[in-house]
Amino acid sequence: MADVYINSRFIGTVEDPETFTQNFKDERRKGAVAEQVNVFFDPQTRDVCIWSDEGRAQRPLIVVKDGKALLTERHLKQLADGEIIWADLVRQGVVEYLDAAEEENALVGYSDEQLTAEHTHLEITPWAISGIISALVPSGHYNQSSRLIIGSKNQKQSLGFYAANYHLRMDMDANVLHYPQYPLVKTKIHDVTDYAQHPCGQNMIVAVMCYDGYNMEDGVILNRASTERGLGRSTYFRPVGAAELRYSGGLMDQIGIPDKDVKGYKSERDYRLLEEDGIVYPEATMLEGDVVIGKSSPPRFLSSLEEYNLSASIRRESSVSLKYGDQGIADFVVITENEEGNRLVQVRLREHRIPEIGDKFTSRHGQKGVTAMLVRQEDIPFSASGIIPDLIFTPHGISSRMTISHLLELIGGKVGALAGRYVDGTLFEGEKEQDLRSELQGLGFREDGMEVFYDGRTGKKMMARIYVGNMYYLRLRHMAANKIQSRARGPIQLLTRQPTEGKAKEGGLRLGEMEKDTFVAHGASLLLKERFDSDRVVIPVCEKCGLVAVEDHYKSRKYCLMCGEDIEINYIETSYAFKLLLDEFRSLGIYSKLNLKTKY
Repeated sequence: MADVYINSRFIGTVEDPETFTQNFKDERRKGAVAEQVNVFFDPQTRDVCIWSDEGRAQRPLIVVKDGKALLTERHLKQLADGEIIWADLVRQGVVEYLDAAEEENALVGYSDEQLTAEHTHLEITPWAISGIISALVPSGHYNQSSRLIIGSKNQKQSLGFYAANYHLRMDMDANVLHYPQYPLVKTKIHDVTDYAQHPCGQNMIVAVMCYDGYNMEDGVILNRASTERGLGRSTYFRPVGAAELRYSGGLMDQIGIPDKDVKGYKSERDYRLLEEDGIVYPEATMLEGDVVIGKSSPPRFLSSLEEYNLSASIRRESSVSLKYGDQGIADFVVITENEEGNRLVQVRLREHRIPEIGDKFTSRHGQKGVTAMLVRQEDIPFSASGIIPDLIFTPHGISSRMTISHLLELIGGKVGALAGRYVDGTLFEGEKEQDLRSELQGLGFREDGMEVFYDGRTGKKMMARIYVGNMYYLRLRHMAANKIQSRARGPIQLLTRQPTEGKAKEGGLRLGEMEKDTFVAHGASLLLKERFDSDRVVIPVCEKCGLVAVEDHYKSRKYCLMCGEDIEINYIETSYAFKLLLDEFRSLGIYSKLNLKTKY
C-alpha cells in the first residue's frame, strides 16, 4: 500500500506503487495525461507524489527502453526535412519533460554508448545540463563550478551589440561596443543562439606574466596603443525626459525657455544650448548643470480661486538639467505623447568611453579584474616574433581559482588565429588539449604555448618564457566614469546633519568603524578629528543639571529647561548625532546628565 498525493494533497492509496507509477508514465507518453504532469515514487516513505503545479523547472530528455533510445535516425531526418516538429516528438512519447522530483526515479545517460538496460533516459546532448550562458564558456568542464557560475554572470554584464535598432531606442543606460567580434574559441551554443548577430567581446592577445606589480590583485594591464586603435571602446547612451503635465483648474506645464520673471529662473548661460522650442539642439556638448529641456510649471499650492488669476505671473522654473557629475552629447531628440495624451520630450545623451584605469575587464571564465595600468606600446614586453600583447594577465589568478579552461582558451585561440579557423570548445565535446598542442607545434610554435619575450624598456631577453595566446575578453558595464565620486562640502541630511549618501545626492564617502580603527592604529589623530567633523556642533550645557540648555538668539538669552535662567551655562563641542541621541533620551523620560570637567 502507498499513499498518493497530488500537489501535496492526499487523494487516496494504491496497492502496487511501482506499477501505478509506470502506468502513469505510459499514459502520459500516449497523450492521455498532460505532458506537464510529473509523477515521483519515493521508495523510503513509499509515497507517490504527482505534481502539476506552476513554477516547476522541467527539462526534456529522450526516453530509453531496453537500453535503446526511442529517438532514431529516421526522426532526425524527418526533423531536418520539416516533416515533423519538436511537439510531435513529445506527443509520440519519444521525448518527455522531467522535473526535479521525477528525475530522482530516472537514470540518465550522457551518450548512446553509455546506455545500459537500467537507463531510463538519455540527454539530448551532454551540454544540455547547463544553462545557455554557462554553455557559452569554452571548455567549461575544466573549470571549478563556482568560477563557471561567475563566468556566466559576467557575460550578462558585458558590452556588445545588444540590439540592431539601438539608435532608435531610449533604453535606460545602454552601452554599445564599437568593434565587437566573434570568439575564435566558440561552442555549439554560439551557433544555436546566432551569437554572431550580437557579439559581446573582442579577441585580444593576452600574455600571462607580471609587470612591475601593476597587475597584482587581479588587475589587468592594457596596451595604450591598442586602446587608441579602438580596443574596448564603447558609447554610453542615457535618456533624459520631460512631460507637460496637466493640473487641476486647467493649469499645465509649458516646455520652452522660461521667462525671466519665472520663480527660480537660472542664469542665461544655463539655457544657452536650448533652441526656440526649449529643447537642446542635437550634437550639443553638455556639462553638469546645463539645461536639456526648458520647462515652467504653475505654482504648487493654490488655496483660493483668486490665486488662479495670478498664477500665470508666478510660474516656477522646473527645467530638466544634467545632474551632478553628468555630461554628454545630445544624440537624438524625440517629441511625442505619453499615455495620458500629454506632450512628452525625450533627449538621448551619448558619451564616448575609452578604456581607462578602473574599468572592468573579464575573460569568460570568471577571471575578472580592473584596469590597473595603461602602458605605452614601446614599454610592453614583446615576443621573439614581434607580437605585442594587448592585455597582461597575472599568473596568480590561476592557482587558487583553478580555471584550467582559461589556459586552454589561450592555446585554442592561438591555434585558431594561426590556422585561420574557429576552435570548438563545447562543454564535454570540445577539441582535445593534446590535439590543439600538436596543431600548434605543427604551426611552428612551442606546443605548450610558451614564447621567448624581451623587455620593451631594456631590450633584454626575459628570464622566463611567457605563456601567450589569443583570448576572447569582455569589457563590463562597470566603468570608473559612472562610479567616480568625491566632495568637499555639500548637502547634509536634515535629521542628523551628516553628509548625504550616494553619488546622485552629492554624498560623502563614509568613514566607518573599521576605517576609523586603521587611523587609530596609524596614530593619525588630526586626520581622524578632521574626518569626524562633518556634523560638528557646539551646544550649551547646564552646569547644574547636566542637560542641554537653550540659547535664544532672538531674545539674546540663555536658560535651562529644568533650572531656569540664573545658572551657569558652558559650551561643549560634540557631534550633532550625539546631541540627537540626548534629545531622544530626554523624550523617553531618561535623565542623561553630562558631567563637565575643565580641560586644564
